[in-house]
Amino acid sequence: MQRRTLVTCGLPYANGPAHIGHLRTYIPADIFVRSLRKQGRNTVFVCGSDAHGTPIVINAEELEVTPSELVKKYHDHFDQTFKSLNIIFDKFGSTESETNHNRTTEIVNALIDNGYVFAKEIELAYCRTCNRFLPDRYVEGICPECGAVARGDECDQGCGKHLEPGEILEPVCKICRSKAEYRVQEHFFFRLSEFKDFLSDYLDKLEGTSNARNYARGWIDKKLNDWCITRNLEWGVRFPGHDELVVYVWVDAPIGYISFTEEWANEHGVDWKEYWMNPDGDTDIIHFIGGDIIYHHCIFWPALLKGAGYTLPKAVVASGMVKIGDKTFSKSRGYVVWVNDDYLDKGFHPDLLRYYLASYTSHTKELNFSWKIFQEKVNNELVGTLGNFIYRTLLFAHKNFGAVPDGEIDPEVTRNIDDARNAMIDYFNEYEFKQGIDSAMNLASFGNVYFQSNEPWKLIKTDISGAGTVIRNCLQIAKALAVLFEPVMPVIAHDAWNQLGMAAELANTPYDEVVTEIKVGQPLPKPAMLFTKIDDSTMMEMERILEDRVRMASKKKNISFEEFSDLDIRVGTIVLAEPIKKSKKLLRLLVDLGENRSRQIVAGIAQTHNPEDLVGRQVVVLANMLPATLFGIESRGMILAADHDGAALLVPERKIPAGTAVR
Repeated sequence: MQRRTLVTCGLPYANGPAHIGHLRTYIPADIFVRSLRKQGRNTVFVCGSDAHGTPIVINAEELEVTPSELVKKYHDHFDQTFKSLNIIFDKFGSTESETNHNRTTEIVNALIDNGYVFAKEIELAYCRTCNRFLPDRYVEGICPECGAVARGDECDQGCGKHLEPGEILEPVCKICRSKAEYRVQEHFFFRLSEFKDFLSDYLDKLEGTSNARNYARGWIDKKLNDWCITRNLEWGVRFPGHDELVVYVWVDAPIGYISFTEEWANEHGVDWKEYWMNPDGDTDIIHFIGGDIIYHHCIFWPALLKGAGYTLPKAVVASGMVKIGDKTFSKSRGYVVWVNDDYLDKGFHPDLLRYYLASYTSHTKELNFSWKIFQEKVNNELVGTLGNFIYRTLLFAHKNFGAVPDGEIDPEVTRNIDDARNAMIDYFNEYEFKQGIDSAMNLASFGNVYFQSNEPWKLIKTDISGAGTVIRNCLQIAKALAVLFEPVMPVIAHDAWNQLGMAAELANTPYDEVVTEIKVGQPLPKPAMLFTKIDDSTMMEMERILEDRVRMASKKKNISFEEFSDLDIRVGTIVLAEPIKKSKKLLRLLVDLGENRSRQIVAGIAQTHNPEDLVGRQVVVLANMLPATLFGIESRGMILAADHDGAALLVPERKIPAGTAVR
């Protein structure tokens, strides 16, 4: 029996609109699925909205809507956006569905029955002002691993470590900015530590991209702690027997892969268990994910599946990150390109973006999106090479023959087509999409050389039969290019296919069809250009939009109380101050921020303050500044001062305990 393949994509979070960073996962996955089908592989493609977690609850509260209303808005948004880009899932579901609630409950109960879940009293951050325990995203503090400012479940600004409830130091409530305290509450844990040996063996066999395996192994080689799988929230999947708790979002989100398969199978009369409850069966499960969620997919997820008796993924394919104009991707700083507002709504063809994102660089490397480079790739590669060859061939054939002319197919042409087909299949199967696309584009370059060197415009005057043979060979190459580029640019490839007079459905046409000789006498309609050059004025306008967004993000603006609350401002006591070698302006300070924790801060006050006069003084500190290195010294905070004839330090009117929050 033919092996089945199930391909999934990391779930888009239903909490905001789609940006180009999202597409680094979904476009290559769609290309991969289309390619598998052209190889005759039985393939199912599923995804869906990640509907739970604290950020959705917080955002819904701020917008004064229910979490359900917010989730539906962005679920519909992503569903339509993917369809607009011809990213076609067999099922696009939601983790809020009844199916996913039921499947999650079943799996958690299986883990409990198998002895992999246990209850434990732990200390959790509690806000006395808000009178509640604080879920992950409601609390922030200091990472116990590296000392950076971190959110409740992850050191997102420092080492990237996953943080369990109760691990974060100096917890603060993100809602009211009050200092939180730790209180005891019973929660439930998954015995992840028992799966260390299993995970080590599993990673040895895991296919996909090396960045996924290597990153996961780095954590496996460290101590593997048990994992708290319950949270204090009202929104989510209830933990069995405990209505006051929900399962952690990283439990029910990947279970969505199973429930979406289950929903698809029920709609098509298929047994979903053949995919997910048949560990020794004939199904290959392949996950396409972003590089920021490797830990969850290569450690938590396979351990959960193993513990509950489900099929394990065969491969995890992790993409590199995305930059915008050579700048680190950042929505808050304006370095973002929105898929709808900045691309689709501006009239750009979806296939051009698919081509750019898949062909720019290796799938695992960092990808830079630049409007200038986008223009160059479209104009030089798509217009100048691929489009030029197909259009000149079709136009010449239509004008001079009106149909596919007779003539023998040159063995050299067949060999180049065959080589391009085989290379593309091999590269795509290894998740090297750029190299696969380069192989197809090389065939287009060969076609241009073949057309030019054989000079059919001269032959047509003296040797119509010879000109016909050249053109039939060029049409054979064009046919192959339409088949090869369909996974990458499905709409434009289909246009080329129609202009070749082909009757079969291109999406269902296998790769092997590239060497099947194009039918002599097949009518050729009048062709149209497949691609249009992007002019400089269009690119200047798009660059201006991005520049304006960055400029606006950097301007001072009126902010809400919630935005002010994101600033962690505290009173600190300077315990050490000293000059920094080779710097006339900077001092190195150690500032006590409470509980005998000193924070190293580099301050530009050397020309206005003597180091010895600063020791013992209280100052006001912005404690959640991103770390920066100045003269080789890491600074983790900012001393606040007024700038008038030199720095005038802000100080409290009376001595108060170090670490006291400013509100």
